[in-house]
Amino acid sequence: MSARPNSHLPSDLEPYRVRLSEPGEIAAAVPQLLGFRPSESVVLIGLGGRRGDRVGLTVRADIPQPAHAAEVVGVLVRSIRTQRPGAVVVAVVSEAPDEGAGPLPAFRPEGGLPHRELLRELTMELTAARLPVRDALLVRSGRWWSYDCSQPCCAPGRGTALPGGVTALEAAAVVGGMVVEGSRRDLERRLEDPDGRPGAREACIRWAGEGWAQAAARGSAAVTADAWAAVGEAMAACRSGPGTATPRLTDDLVARVVWGLRDTAVRDRALALALTADPAPLEDLWTQCTRRAPAPLDAAPATLLAVSAWLRGDGAMANIALERALDSDPDYRLAGLLAEALARCMRPTDLRAMISETATRGV
Repeated sequence: MSARPNSHLPSDLEPYRVRLSEPGEIAAAVPQLLGFRPSESVVLIGLGGRRGDRVGLTVRADIPQPAHAAEVVGVLVRSIRTQRPGAVVVAVVSEAPDEGAGPLPAFRPEGGLPHRELLRELTMELTAARLPVRDALLVRSGRWWSYDCSQPCCAPGRGTALPGGVTALEAAAVVGGMVVEGSRRDLERRLEDPDGRPGAREACIRWAGEGWAQAAARGSAAVTADAWAAVGEAMAACRSGPGTATPRLTDDLVARVVWGLRDTAVRDRALALALTADPAPLEDLWTQCTRRAPAPLDAAPATLLAVSAWLRGDGAMANIALERALDSDPDYRLAGLLAEALARCMRPTDLRAMISETATRGV
């Protein structure tokens, strides 16, 4: 069991600033804040800004078994503290039944809304960290409750319907290019090859021999230049015109790109593309290469995909891509460094500085 939470860090370069003030708005916004619709999850949402209503870092973990609650609570609180929010909203997303009937004070163990003991432990840890809890919400079956509310509308059998229609945050997410998936598993499927054809893997095997032969015959500088040319060719192919489907890269081109990324100089130039290139074709390129390359060649494009997603503010996709990279190659140093930085909730501006430094000296 892992206590590492999923985190979502909105980009500090995003021009669309969305403020959420009502508890129902925050409860409805959880899927957009995470990038997928969570289930059986505990979510911490940091609030900042001068009025304390600007949504910042959001972290999530599966609702733990009681034996693991302290570990998960500790990791969540340490993660949310990194952005120094002025307050925190706790959202418990769960279909668990009520523990009893009738309106009850918050944290009363005899009954009421579910997961009160977890919420009590989390609130105590947040209080010890000097992070006030603005509200504690239960989101269940299209409705929300406040654990701190004793009014009839907050009784365990009642609740309030989530706001309907398209919210400002949903509109901003669409403008920013974010697609909210139905679950975290759906996000993971983005990195699985839907066709499952072995062509790219076979091409990678062929290129293994050809690459060494070319390096011996022409020199490493010529091979590096060819590898960078392959990245440029693939980028151009992924820039589909308006209203057209994204093209599938040829097996040979995927092999040339992923073998080229084994060269640190090529990888670092590709990393720097995240600072200047249009993210849509860039992420399509790295996604196609991650899906179709065999391990451990998929570690490099998965890491590059994580960087681009992170700079876009999509922490959930960044987490999943880094997990893919480290599952494929546990010793891939750049992925390990980025995973540590993401666990510390590094801001996109700091990540940009890290990329510039990496591109300069190599990792």
